[in-house]
Amino acid sequence: MTEQRREGIVDWWDRERGFGFIVPFGDTDTVYVEADALEGTHVLSCEQHVSFLLEFTGGRFQARSVRP
Repeated sequence: MTEQRREGIVDWWDRERGFGFIVPFGDTDTVYVEADALEGTHVLSCEQHVSFLLEFTGGRFQARSVRP
């Protein structure tokens, strides 16, 4: 079974620390994302449209395989 990619908007991104948050479309809860989860880039911008896979780890949801 393959995972379904989700889409959302970057809510906040800290370039220096390499992490931020994405708001998935149709949801109000943010999802944590780290720079090492990005594909094809290592930086995101606020309000950028992205797709990602969702993973529950460390007691919270995290984005992985994030694509601009």
